[in-house]
Amino acid sequence: MQAQHSNVYLIKDLSRLSGHSVYTIKFYLKLGLIKESGRSPETRFRYFDDTTLDQLSRIRTWRKQDKSLAEIQQLLTTATA
Repeated sequence: MQAQHSNVYLIKDLSRLSGHSVYTIKFYLKLGLIKESGRSPETRFRYFDDTTLDQLSRIRTWRKQDKSLAEIQQLLTTATA
């Protein structure tokens, strides 16, 4: 059995890969729609993983379907429950 390794991204990389601006990612963090996977103790840079990238993809899809951020919060809550 092969171990799965998750990629680690800085916020700028997450922005580039997801198509969301750094500002939007920080806004989603503040709302609790996404979470950082860790932080560097030296630089305080936030780290993110593939789970966050997947969540941003789902959020983009739901926003294109005209779902509100409150509806998205509910969808994410029920998806992880």
